[in-house]
Amino acid sequence: MTMNFGFTDEQLALAATVRDVLRAHCPPAALRSERRPGWKQLAALGFFGLLLPPESDGLGLGLADLVPALEETGRACLPGPVVETAVAAPSLVAGAPKLASGAVCVSVLLPGQVYAPDADLADLIVVAGTDGLRLVTKESARLTPRPGVDPCRPLFEVAFEDSERLGGSAGPALRRATVATAAQLIGVARELLAVSVAYARVRRQFGAAIGSFQAVKHQLADVAVAVEFAAPLVYRAALAVDGAVATAERDVSAAKAAAGEAATFAARVALQVHGAIGYTEELDLRFWIARAWSLSAAYGTTAAHRERIRAAVLDGNVRRYP
Repeated sequence: MTMNFGFTDEQLALAATVRDVLRAHCPPAALRSERRPGWKQLAALGFFGLLLPPESDGLGLGLADLVPALEETGRACLPGPVVETAVAAPSLVAGAPKLASGAVCVSVLLPGQVYAPDADLADLIVVAGTDGLRLVTKESARLTPRPGVDPCRPLFEVAFEDSERLGGSAGPALRRATVATAAQLIGVARELLAVSVAYARVRRQFGAAIGSFQAVKHQLADVAVAVEFAAPLVYRAALAVDGAVATAERDVSAAKAAAGEAATFAARVALQVHGAIGYTEELDLRFWIARAWSLSAAYGTTAAHRERIRAAVLDGNVRRYP
């Protein structure tokens, strides 16, 4: 299958607009005091209705159209259930009133997840159980906070008594959410790399900028290679999901595994480059490091996705290779 990885002017313009909005309304300082900075401004752009069909007041775009913009939400470390509301919800509750306007916030608990992210902000929670999908309102949900590494992406155990049965399968929403999360991881990795390079240029030791040291340069170059290797896999996965191609499951896992590895690698190198201050709460860097860790585990860990790739490549024949 031939795929064109060149983004259109419209896709790049959307990403640039999202970037500008988040720079203005989701600065690092907002991560310390707000749960959903920039949400209203993104809603005013129609961001949360981009994947919804026209009959639900959306634009009916494909996931590939959103990849550059989703990268920007990762670059800004945007809090809130953005992927769940903008990407997963259109496959699960497209008919929910006010979803396109961003007035309704959605969290999800899909197969493979233990806890629902940002469930305390959600008006609706979609829970996948043994008997199918259930729609739970915030009034019916009983939420129990659970420990997590990301202060801007809290996790909750969800219990409920009253719910509404939903039709369909969780598969399409899970694939889209996984690719969207991988796109955010690329954005997180790019920001971590940019901040690390900038710091390496000004931090001096032994009379020279640490960026001039071979060990530092090689580490940063390795991060750049990892990010540039992972990004096309995310683009391919988005196209595969949109086109419902036979290799979509494998492509999704390849994207998530590569993006997760790139982001966690970028986080590790950022800590090393910044030295002792990289561990302090006063430094904004901690938000992006925590986001890299939390998103790399969301919607399937790197190990889980690599196992799926292995199974797909070997086609179940584990004795094919030693």
